[in-house]
Amino acid sequence: MDTPAPPPGPYDLLGLGIGPFNLSLAALAEPVPGLRTLFCDRRPEFRWHPGMLVEGARMQVPFLADLVSLVDPTSPWSFLNHLREEDRLFPFYFTERFQLTRREYDHYCRWAAERLANCRFGTEVTALHWTGDRYRAELREPATGREYTVEARNAVLGVGTLPVRPEAFAALDGHPAVFHSADYLDRREDLAAARDITVVGSGQSGAEIFLDLLRRHDGDGVRLRWLTRTRALAPMEYSKLGLEHFTPDYTRYFHGLPEAVRDHLVEAQWQLHKAASAETLAEIHDQLYERTVGRPVGAAPVEITPGTAVTEARPGPCGGLELDCRHTDSGAEHVLRTDAVVLATGYRAAGPAALEPLAHLIDRDPAGRYRVDLDHRVATRPEVTGGLYVQNGELHTHGVGTPDLGLGAHRAAVILNAVTGRTVHRLPRRTAWTGFAPPAPVPVPPAPPAPPAPPALSAPSVPTTAPPGPAAAPTTSVPASSLPRPQEPTRAATAGR
Repeated sequence: MDTPAPPPGPYDLLGLGIGPFNLSLAALAEPVPGLRTLFCDRRPEFRWHPGMLVEGARMQVPFLADLVSLVDPTSPWSFLNHLREEDRLFPFYFTERFQLTRREYDHYCRWAAERLANCRFGTEVTALHWTGDRYRAELREPATGREYTVEARNAVLGVGTLPVRPEAFAALDGHPAVFHSADYLDRREDLAAARDITVVGSGQSGAEIFLDLLRRHDGDGVRLRWLTRTRALAPMEYSKLGLEHFTPDYTRYFHGLPEAVRDHLVEAQWQLHKAASAETLAEIHDQLYERTVGRPVGAAPVEITPGTAVTEARPGPCGGLELDCRHTDSGAEHVLRTDAVVLATGYRAAGPAALEPLAHLIDRDPAGRYRVDLDHRVATRPEVTGGLYVQNGELHTHGVGTPDLGLGAHRAAVILNAVTGRTVHRLPRRTAWTGFAPPAPVPVPPAPPAPPAPPALSAPSVPTTAPPGPAAAPTTSVPASSLPRPQEPTRAATAGR
């Protein structure tokens, strides 16, 4: 059925992209009286990392990190209400699992996206202009070629992130045996002919793919290899106090730090947001242990090599691929030959082409990144009076919680409160036991003024010879300073005056 174009507006808020974060904003904005919002995505339907919906792979956050619950648990768009709508509350209750599978989280988000009236798929924002008092967006429907414009007072970027391919693999760009983890499920069958498969990357995606390959290639002779630059396959920090880095309290603290300190922290805190879960690492170990039954350790063709960086990759002279590797600790170099490579090398924030008309109006830091305030508003020139907000593009200003789903609803509520200029959603003042900043110095009251000095006393005249008389005593010289003086007032005596 041909879907009619949305009304021209003006909308109060226009969303570019519909991932989990803009979907959260759409869900929290939907019941607000009088608020007009529109969220657009060029894809025909909602999909969340479809290439990584590996069988059995679980989320790293509890189910309460859904679209709305940590801001409004009474919302009809909560995960629990989704279960109720599907008559699955009791089965979920008896599973006794706090973390959903990736597949179920994707299903939940699609359930919400298909029902929210302010979400429009198959519609791409191709250009965003500032007209002097509002934004004008050019929209296009790829399926029909239809084009039209809408106006909005504010805009929010939620276009997601792009897969990162390391520079070392530039010579293999487009090679059929080298692909990013984002395409793993779509390309997994392409590995069927490979007898030697290498996974590069130490994060959760790398661990999940390596585990999946272990399960699929048990006893068939295929060599599996896992390379990581990190010196150890350390698990993600998951202690209760450690998780307080994913609270609004830490976000506020991080935002107030100098830029150089923030950049250092993001790199130093890799174990908070880039490592694999302890559960996945344990499952990998269990799989390897099972292979030792009746066989010596090391008999299976499996290699796990941390602390190893790939410095260059190229097609092999006799087929296959060659990877130049360097061991971090020893500096030793070697050439590794393999048939296929899966790059679990992460993602980076994307700058949508639709912002090109606004490029001269956006303020950036020396590294070319957005300057973003605490309300997630991108800094612009003063003539842009409409807000331009960003979701999951502010890791450098808001810290490790930026891509975390647990902060998604809170950030959406912050943006919604800023757009409306009122408290649409009440947010807690304190969310962590940890005090990340040093205590504020206790003000020292100023010292009271010194009391005025007493008037100088004249020393009495002391005779140096006895006066005339029959009983004259011998005389001595006495310093004036040793003579009795009137008592002087003390600091305590003047403090109450």
